[in-house]
Amino acid sequence: MMMAKLLVATAALSGSMLGTAAAAEQTVDWSGVWGTYIEPGQTGFRGRGGLDLPLTPEAKQQVDAYRALVAAGSDNPGAHCLGSGLPENLMFSGGYPMEIIQRPEQITIVYEAHAEIRRLYLGEKILPEADRVPGRNGYSSARWEGNTLVVESDSLREQTDTMYPHSDKARLLERYHEEKDAKGNRVLVAEWTLTDPAFYTKPVTATKKWAFQPKGVLLPYECNEEAWLDHLETLKKQQAAAGKPKP
Repeated sequence: MMMAKLLVATAALSGSMLGTAAAAEQTVDWSGVWGTYIEPGQTGFRGRGGLDLPLTPEAKQQVDAYRALVAAGSDNPGAHCLGSGLPENLMFSGGYPMEIIQRPEQITIVYEAHAEIRRLYLGEKILPEADRVPGRNGYSSARWEGNTLVVESDSLREQTDTMYPHSDKARLLERYHEEKDAKGNRVLVAEWTLTDPAFYTKPVTATKKWAFQPKGVLLPYECNEEAWLDHLETLKKQQAAAGKPKP
């Protein structure tokens, strides 16, 4: 009996030590609000600009067809209250901030633009690829390499309606680390690589930086509210045209 208790106690202590060691590996806490970092000499959000991407001939045809379809108007996903998806929301999001909510098993990123949400899963929370549901943000699994967070995303839907078009075979690798600027302010850096042999002749890479905002908060982004009010106005006009009395 004494030996059994000793074994249980030893196992519990061992588990506790392993848990402590695992927690000790995660010494970085990026919880809070981060806004786009403006490099010295630059002014404000500079927009998306033109991108010279190494598209395959087949992908270029698909992208050109999409852009010809919407060229005559202002149609885009955002105009219909749809988020950009990866990796465009990572790079742009209209200059809006993002909030990081950090737990040992999951890191949640909320982009203020369109209230887009990403969940980065760690450890036992990571699902097998067969169980992942495709989406515009795909499925993101993460791991810590020292103070660097490595994120791998797959299960992305094919998109031509983005600045970084891609197929459903695309994979995104992100590496996050923190730096200090010349004034000692916290800067979060993401270096990412998009690989997609169906759409690109070589990997696409870029870097994004955010500045920590200690008192920052995310504001509501109720894109659908305007659409709902427009819909109500349309119903009122239809009611008036039909000569129906108002209740």
